Amino acid sequence: MSVSCGLECVLCVGCVRWAWKRLTYIGAYDSETWPPASPDDFEPVPRICQIIMAISDDLDNPKLMPATRGYTQIDGAGVHKRTTYDEVGTACPPYIVYVDRRRNEVVLAVRGLNLVRNADYKVLMDNKLGMQMFDGGYVHHGLLKAAQFILERETETLRELLRQQGPDCTLIFAGHSLGSGIAALMTVLVVNNRKAFGNIPRSHIRCYALAPARCMSLNLAVKYADVIYSIVLQDDFLPRTPTPLEYIFGSIFCLPCLLFLFCLRDTFKQDKKKFKDPRRLYAPGRMYHIVERKFCSCARYPPEVRTAIPVEGRFEHIVLSCSTTADHGIIWIERESALALELMKENEKATTPPAEQKMERLQSFKEEHKNALHRAKTLDVPHAIDISEEETHEGACPAPSSDTHSETTSSEPKSAGRTSWDELVDKLFTRDEDGKLIVNRDMVARDVVIE
Repeated sequence: MSVSCGLECVLCVGCVRWAWKRLTYIGAYDSETWPPASPDDFEPVPRICQIIMAISDDLDNPKLMPATRGYTQIDGAGVHKRTTYDEVGTACPPYIVYVDRRRNEVVLAVRGLNLVRNADYKVLMDNKLGMQMFDGGYVHHGLLKAAQFILERETETLRELLRQQGPDCTLIFAGHSLGSGIAALMTVLVVNNRKAFGNIPRSHIRCYALAPARCMSLNLAVKYADVIYSIVLQDDFLPRTPTPLEYIFGSIFCLPCLLFLFCLRDTFKQDKKKFKDPRRLYAPGRMYHIVERKFCSCARYPPEVRTAIPVEGRFEHIVLSCSTTADHGIIWIERESALALELMKENEKATTPPAEQKMERLQSFKEEHKNALHRAKTLDVPHAIDISEEETHEGACPAPSSDTHSETTSSEPKSAGRTSWDELVDKLFTRDEDGKLIVNRDMVARDVVIE
């Protein structure tokens, strides 16, 4: 009898301890050891938010932005193209092509999920999660198809705009929520086929994924951390839950219950098992975490931004708070990122570093990326490659403009100059006798010329 009572007490204490740790866990803990972001790197984020919001809003009579602020960072004359649901159908959400001539940027931004639009759910449902292998890792099938669809339509437009802006122009992909996953996968496709964009350098390609969806395996998330930046506001649920996207948004009205159940499940799942699962999807790239709330507080404090390229603990813990879904909204992300940027600039003016400090910081970003790749390799993350392997593949590539190990060559004659993104995807992997997709290792370290 006493033994039974003792076991019950131990069980009760364990459950209480677990409940206390989970209920008191806040989003700020995910990045508490990360260094602060610099204002130069974070400066585009509020502007990118406004560009995404402009997809479904009127720049002259804004409804999403406060009337007192408006779209102050967007020039209406720079809107080159803005699509609607009638134009894109069920293939992807609407998007915008924007040319910022003052900053010499060409931006393609994709809006997030429309909860009342069935077409967006079709992108989510066509996921084949864990079955789509691409570039040595796994990606969300539906988001990849949407990325291919947009690039099929806009490659020639983007190439022409880049030519007009000159060789120093930066090509930016951006998206919110569902659109963030599409933007991230478009970035991966473009990095692997830069010849279609006039041999644009990899350093001139950038992606800003706001409230990012978990769209690629861990090795790809780390591999492209130099070109993909993910921005997470405090407790946002979407970057944290490994639940398939169609379950998340299909259960949006009972989302708190769903998040609690998956929080309970992941608590008892060891990190090693997570790393060993090559089909587990993650939020992409370098992470920027906007922190604005403290322990046992619902009030918003002056936000601060922390950044890192995490391998372990890449937003693995679901936060049970009243702001879990509110922090997902792009309106709040735009507001808090703008405020955080103002505070960062003020602090920089108060303590101005020497000129060499910036050069050292830029170099440290490169070193941090190398260390993250090496860390993924040492953790035995499936398909992860060390930086030395990357450099070997780069050195084996005969074309100076190709620096990714997954590029391939086509011997077919050139057609009308239109890039086939489906052909690029087909060349990066093949099917075995059972019909499963596998990486085409024979195509490693060769050039892509797909017309």
